[in-house]
Amino acid sequence: MTTVILRPHKEESLERFHPWVFSGAIKKVVLDNDYPYEAPEEGAWVKVQADDGRTLGVGHFHDGAIAVRIMAFGTDRIDEGFWQERITAAYRLREAAGLVRDDNTIWRLVHGEGDFLPGLVVDVYGGTAVLQAHSAGIHRCRMDIAEALTACVPCIRRVYYKSEDTLPHKNAPDGPLSGWLKGSGEGGCTALENGLQFRIDWEEGQKTGFFIDQRENRALVERYASGREVLNMFCYTGGFSVYALRGGARKVDSVDVSAKAVQLVKDNVALNFPSGAPHEAYAREAFDFMAGIKDKYDMIILDPPAFAKHRDAIRNALYGYRRINARAMEQIRSGGLLFTFSCSQAIDKEMFRTAVFSAAAQTGRRVRIIHQLHQPQDHPVNIFHPEGEYLKGLVLQVE
Repeated sequence: MTTVILRPHKEESLERFHPWVFSGAIKKVVLDNDYPYEAPEEGAWVKVQADDGRTLGVGHFHDGAIAVRIMAFGTDRIDEGFWQERITAAYRLREAAGLVRDDNTIWRLVHGEGDFLPGLVVDVYGGTAVLQAHSAGIHRCRMDIAEALTACVPCIRRVYYKSEDTLPHKNAPDGPLSGWLKGSGEGGCTALENGLQFRIDWEEGQKTGFFIDQRENRALVERYASGREVLNMFCYTGGFSVYALRGGARKVDSVDVSAKAVQLVKDNVALNFPSGAPHEAYAREAFDFMAGIKDKYDMIILDPPAFAKHRDAIRNALYGYRRINARAMEQIRSGGLLFTFSCSQAIDKEMFRTAVFSAAAQTGRRVRIIHQLHQPQDHPVNIFHPEGEYLKGLVLQVE
């Protein structure tokens, strides 16, 4: 195995268990016989040492700003049972949280650094696990991971691989970036979230097919929906819409720029309310739709796609959040509830809250925060890796 030796004092973050080694922290890369050479293959296992020779850990090497993702600290090797041990621990956490139930067959099993497996995401839909690699190292280990998934998690019978949009380097070391790793079947299923049915399309859908991270926030919408007229902007699969309807909303309108998403939300509403429901869906651009809805809704949900996928986009993203929230606050009925979210990792909680504050100040309306929202328990945040806290939200009452 290749050894990555750090510059003096660059080991401090690893000693605090932050799992990333940045390229600028590396002094040299050597073979075991101390012969310096060019960088290892993309995704290869490497040992990491401090400048004084202390072993810091072992991880996957990458050609980029994040040069190594540490998979195990304080060791220079990966044991044979590594994947099984980590996946079993992740599964037990979901069991303890009460997520593994007959009426809830949609949950995240592995959340990257939050489950001490950097670069790996695994979502469960019924008997299918959808595995997503965010690093070439995970891509190279995909078959070992698939074997561990079916061996350690009782409900998983097959594993689908979907990484064509997540691998940072399109020239992956080997093999296709999507397709079945274990088992086979159609490219989707119907699964349950808190007793509600949703059609999951992991082949063509966004992410792994469903936005699992909003489960608890959808349930909160259901609690407040009774008797309200609801607008679900950026609706995608319509999760918020379906929960609002079950909560007794008088009317729900779902809006997304994608006609495909609009059809998907219609399908999910019909699946849960076969006798019909007070629901309409529109394929429209958000600002265009919201231009003429003054006092039409007393609940508005804003769950846009990430406005900032990297730090260079922060300024434009904050402008976007101010603009969309100001438009919603201007239009909502007095006393209405605004559920507003950001899933941009580069935007922290304070930045988002400041953007929403600026929107409120712009409208001149009285606004108060009644809930501060975040990602759920199956999307844990490693306390030594605060970058893993990406989802933030506010529930506002607008007078």
